[in-house]
Amino acid sequence: MIELTTAERRVFDRLCTPEGGLLIVAADQRAGMKATMVETAVEAGSVSTAELAAAKADIALVLGGSAPAVLLDPEVALPFVIDNGILPATTGLVIGLDASGYETAKGLRRTRYVEGMSARRVRELGGDAAKMLFYLRADRLSDESAVITDMARLIAEYASEGVLLIVEILTYQLEQESDAQYAAVFPALIIGAARLCAEAGARILKLPYPGSADACAAVTAAAAGIPWAVLSAGVNHDTFIQQVRIAVAAGAHGAMAGRSLWKDCLTGTADDRRRVLIGRAVPRVRELARVIDKTRSNSSVSNPLSTTHPRD
Repeated sequence: MIELTTAERRVFDRLCTPEGGLLIVAADQRAGMKATMVETAVEAGSVSTAELAAAKADIALVLGGSAPAVLLDPEVALPFVIDNGILPATTGLVIGLDASGYETAKGLRRTRYVEGMSARRVRELGGDAAKMLFYLRADRLSDESAVITDMARLIAEYASEGVLLIVEILTYQLEQESDAQYAAVFPALIIGAARLCAEAGARILKLPYPGSADACAAVTAAAAGIPWAVLSAGVNHDTFIQQVRIAVAAGAHGAMAGRSLWKDCLTGTADDRRRVLIGRAVPRVRELARVIDKTRSNSSVSNPLSTTHPRD
């Protein structure tokens, strides 16, 4: 386990509830968010960059007041959200480094970086921390060595600059895999990814729900003391709440939720959007925080970081 530095620990506190549960609202999606703003998928292309930025700004403004931190992208949301004083000053800001989409090599996915991003640029944009997504198949180590090397390089680079980096992992179905084959190997892929990230020096992990309480416990063990949070992966809020409850009881530190909070809140006019975010998404954020904190307080699983973060 790699201990957080004093600076990293201070930032980590900003990303947590007063009781110490990690909770970040994810709003760095681009194409995926456009699809939730219209009635049909074919209309997503009609959403302009300005309209997408306005939706992200509303998420930051409305949900940022109820969550410790918000994750935003530097292609659409930033610096607009900061320069216009939209994100509450008390809300932590995590900046995504990954560009929308991915490339392929030998049938495997490869992350695309947002051009021009660096630890210094994260600070210039007002970020408290950064997040990078890596696609990874832990069962294809010989083919994924370049990904793991790149991950370790980025982790070391940001650590040397004193910027806390969250590593997000997504796995995926190979072209030749059946649905049943992928479902069978999926938990092992997440567990293996957690182990590989720990070996690469990761500080915090954002991972898919691996499918069961036993798999979550195995992820916690594989992470070797590194805090990990569950991502929502587009499931509905009620499903995600149950996944978070199971994961946190098995050692996860919290959640990084996106579409489960706001995917059914962004259609209509700007006034409609804000009203629905307030009436529907804010209660979801608050429920998520309560579930994380209550489950952590009742869990017998030891946590590598302090369980309380007083803010007097």
